[in-house]
Amino acid sequence: MNSAEDMKALTVQAVDENLDRVQGMVEEMLEGAGAQIKVIYTVAIAIEEMFVNVCHYAYEGKTGDVKVEAGIFECEDNGDGATHGVRIRLTDSGMPYDPLAKEDPDITLSAEERSIGGLGIYMVKKSMDSVDYEYSDGHNIFTMEKRF
Repeated sequence: MNSAEDMKALTVQAVDENLDRVQGMVEEMLEGAGAQIKVIYTVAIAIEEMFVNVCHYAYEGKTGDVKVEAGIFECEDNGDGATHGVRIRLTDSGMPYDPLAKEDPDITLSAEERSIGGLGIYMVKKSMDSVDYEYSDGHNIFTMEKRF
């Protein structure tokens, strides 16, 4: 599944109120593919983190859109029991920002000792099987995958 034709797409205004619509689209796909509830929750949390980041930071207080594409794909079982995966791509035309460029937080430090920010993307990186960012043709494109 590499083409956009294989993916469902939803374009919404980048506001927190649209998170439910985005999560609902992906959750429906996962349920239809037989994903376990743990996978559905993990993906929902990752979507929330990335979508809300776009809502709060991409457009610097202005309005803009986020295109969310998602699709289920088949994969080989590489010993983890997974035979399917979900790919989610968020695209926005906000200011360029690579969330993967920031150094991971030192989680051995107490909350008071850690610098602010970075924990959400760290959780996404650890909970999803792959994450990728690219900036192309004036768009931030963040892609994440989870096998199940």
